[in-house]
Order: sequence, then C-alpha cells, then structure tokens
Amino acid sequence: MSADRLDDDDYPAYTMGRAAAILGITPAFLRAIGEAELITPLRSEGGHRRYSRGQLRIAARARELVDQGTPIEAACRIIDLENRLDDALRQNEEMRRRLDE
Repeated sequence: MSADRLDDDDYPAYTMGRAAAILGITPAFLRAIGEAELITPLRSEGGHRRYSRGQLRIAARARELVDQGTPIEAACRIIDLENRLDDALRQNEEMRRRLDE
C-alpha cells in the first residue's frame, strides 16, 4: 500500500474485525448496516469485507443513533437523509457562487 492511500477516506483499509474493534461494535452490526445498504464494503479477493475510514464514520453515526434508541432501519434512513441534505446544501451553495460570479 502506498503512503498516499493512508490519507484516502475511501480506501478500504480495515477488515471487518478491525473495523468493529475500532468502533466498539460487533461484526453483526456492520453486517446489518450493510444489509440495510447504508454502507457497501469492498470485498477482498478472498471475499472478506473491507471498510474505509469514511464508512467507519457512517457506522459510528449509525451506532450513535441506535444507542439513543433508534431502530437500526430508521437509523440507516436518517443517515441517508442527512447525507442527501448535505449534498443538496453543497449544490445550492455552489449554484449561488456561480450566480454571484
């Protein structure tokens, strides 16, 4: 692995076990949010799930919501909507900048 990949938020550097340990969650939780299509881990040549730092942040947010009592399916939907809102706000800001130019 080259050094520049260490800074890549999308590089799938973490195994399922390592990702779960970092976040203090179970591999089953990672599988559940994968099945809910919140995150889609890359599969290694051997078929093992690999996660990026960006995906770990999403999983941590899902865990935060679940810890607050939100059902996992609802937590996944909330995060999806949060991400869509962030994207829309970024696009809106970009359009405003273009109009101002």
